[in-house]
Amino acid sequence: MATLELKNIRKTYLTEEIIKGISLSIENQEFVVFVGPSGCGKSTLLRMIAGLEDITSGDLLIDGQRVNDVEPGKRGLAMVFQSYALYPHMNVYKNMEFGLKLAGMPEAERRQKIEHVARTLQLEPYLNHKPGQLSGGQRQRVAIGRAIVRNPKVFLFDEPLSNLDAALRGQMRVELSALHRKLGATTIYVTHDQVEAMTMADKIVVLQKGVVEQIGSPLELYHHPRNLFVAKFIGSPPMNFFSAIFQDGNAEGSTVQLRDGTVMHVPVAPPGILPGTKLTLGIRPEHLELAAPGPNSGIVEVIERLGATTLVHVRLEDGQVVVVQTDGFTDIEVETRVSLTLPPQYCHLFAPDGLAFEACRRHPLAA
Repeated sequence: MATLELKNIRKTYLTEEIIKGISLSIENQEFVVFVGPSGCGKSTLLRMIAGLEDITSGDLLIDGQRVNDVEPGKRGLAMVFQSYALYPHMNVYKNMEFGLKLAGMPEAERRQKIEHVARTLQLEPYLNHKPGQLSGGQRQRVAIGRAIVRNPKVFLFDEPLSNLDAALRGQMRVELSALHRKLGATTIYVTHDQVEAMTMADKIVVLQKGVVEQIGSPLELYHHPRNLFVAKFIGSPPMNFFSAIFQDGNAEGSTVQLRDGTVMHVPVAPPGILPGTKLTLGIRPEHLELAAPGPNSGIVEVIERLGATTLVHVRLEDGQVVVVQTDGFTDIEVETRVSLTLPPQYCHLFAPDGLAFEACRRHPLAA
């Protein structure tokens, strides 16, 4: 397998800059996920790595060698597309064989490779089937198998599960993760689905408008979002947010006042801001607690019972709706009046520019 390094990579179409100076290192055998909303540049960045898009400026290195001007077929990469891109007139065996045949590999070696990969992907019963005879999950396995038989340095996946139904997506996430561990492959995976990113990645790269917002492990991004954008994007259901006013703070924490007058001391250190500054306080749904009517009160508007957990949507007095995640055995009912308890130790504070306050050492989520 291989290492990749992106050095200040940029992409410009006419006068519009799409990728705005991205630098990134990907280690051997690492599973890296590019994630972000539609239009953030993640697929464009993947295609630049693959050689399907020219690099306007910057350097792309594979195993330390600059490959900006190397043809896609000579970079040692294999790409799996969202659309599968299978040949409809060829059966599964011939779809996986096609690239090997073009490369001049002897027939006996081709057969050995394809049979081995078919066993790995549980495709042996379907080798004589054409794509039109297969389910979506089986077609995706064929597309993956066609990439594996080439024994590439790096696997590139461009939203490969987005055409599958929810149950099959969950199954394929598990299968792809297991396959990655088995092959020890360096993998770059693009998705707009942050659940896929959280469950599959060793490292997540969060993108917005061609800029890297944060790079880190799934739990690092979940518990320590660098800014408001990452906090909103990572997590399902997403983080809840409240308006707050900064009062004072030091290295031990920050004191803020919420809209309803509640004063809280949050164990995060302020970045040199003045009293009276408007902030955003964030807290995950699983950290919010329901209590008897009191401060921060509201009416239960919607209840989503998911089995092991229940999501309770509460509309506060000011009209804001927050989500509380509780256990699946809760007997709460719609239109019940409740109040919310915000444990300070699980709260995040974000400055007016969106950047997060740093957690103090005594913060339970501190690294």
